[in-house]
Amino acid sequence: MEQAQVKKSQAGFWGNLALWKKILVGMVLGVIAGSILGPDAEVLKPIGTLFINAIKMLIVPLVFCSLVVGVTSMQDTRKMGRIGVKSVAIYLGTTAVAISIGLGLATLLTPGEGLNMAATAAASEAKEAPTLVQTILNLVPKNPISALAAGNILQIIVFALGLGVALNLCGEKAKPAIAVFDSLAEAMYKLTELVMKLAPYGIFGLMAWVAGKYGLDILLPLFKVIAVAYIGSLLHVLVFYSGVIKFVGRLNPIPYIKGLVNPAAVAFTTTSSSGTLPATIKCAREEMGVSKGISSFVLPLGATINMDGTALYQGVAALFVAQAFGIDLAFADYLTIILTATLASIGTAGVPGAGLIMLSLVLTTVGLPMEGLAIIAGIDRILDMARTSVNVCGDLMVSILVGRSENELDTEVYNNTGEVYGRTSEEAA
Repeated sequence: MEQAQVKKSQAGFWGNLALWKKILVGMVLGVIAGSILGPDAEVLKPIGTLFINAIKMLIVPLVFCSLVVGVTSMQDTRKMGRIGVKSVAIYLGTTAVAISIGLGLATLLTPGEGLNMAATAAASEAKEAPTLVQTILNLVPKNPISALAAGNILQIIVFALGLGVALNLCGEKAKPAIAVFDSLAEAMYKLTELVMKLAPYGIFGLMAWVAGKYGLDILLPLFKVIAVAYIGSLLHVLVFYSGVIKFVGRLNPIPYIKGLVNPAAVAFTTTSSSGTLPATIKCAREEMGVSKGISSFVLPLGATINMDGTALYQGVAALFVAQAFGIDLAFADYLTIILTATLASIGTAGVPGAGLIMLSLVLTTVGLPMEGLAIIAGIDRILDMARTSVNVCGDLMVSILVGRSENELDTEVYNNTGEVYGRTSEEAA
């Protein structure tokens, strides 16, 4: 205890700050430095470029290893397999809807319009949208090694999913290979953690350059981004989730909305789906009537792969960057964004800085300038509070649907907010 206090005091003020606070400080100091230096702030841009390069370095090995590990970690029993397939299918489906809502709102409300930022030459060259048919055909790589080397995210995702399924089918013989991927994935998580420690300095350099080149006008649209993301989050939970509960689950959505209050509040303050798990599981069992077996499997799985809130944020952020740099996206680009964010959600949910990693994936896939990452990063914590709450609400919705389909949902507990409120599903049974 004393040693921990000594280490904490030795770390100093900066060392004791949470990462999001450091990023916020970096953004503010960058804006101040850019305002003072003006166009001369260009000298600070290499600091940010170094951080962007480090993020790019992570993308391919992180997504590949994480996806292989995610697929191979699925249990092989019949019931677990059936429940797992249902859960993953619903999670991916709701993620696709979430990013579509984000794209729709950003298209309607145009948070980045009028910024007139200049795209880099590299980004402009990369921005040649393939047709829808080409996008579908290009999902399967002719040469997976070439796909890995070229950083073709969609092909990497498809190959990783296929390899994971094949390793599962191989049984005992595949265990050594699975152990290797598991170790590599852990190493990539740690490397991601190390790279994210550079974020405050990288954001400082990029924001100084942006503020020096474009002025303080860049800050005003950020409030619009926050508003769009929060409106989208409320729509996704109150309209889409409630609608699914009513029309697919054939249940009254009001008890679901009432039961969300505690876990959503914990998620909003902690910004951690995993950290909210105890509150989520308690709510599912005691207030929603989901059985112990279903909640114990579906909810931890959701904390790992369900990223509805993050996906919605991807849609808003990607359109903001495109609008800010004056880049028009084709219909195929919109589909590519939806597909990339949906599939990548399996591999990046448990990674520190998952929001920024996923955003870098989306921006890279459709050829948008990575400089946009720095602008969004400064408000990432505020957005993270909303998107984590959406993730947790989605986990609960899926647990209810799966429980209902498996006849393991106590409807008396779910519907009754009076006498049986607070009793476990086992007691109610």
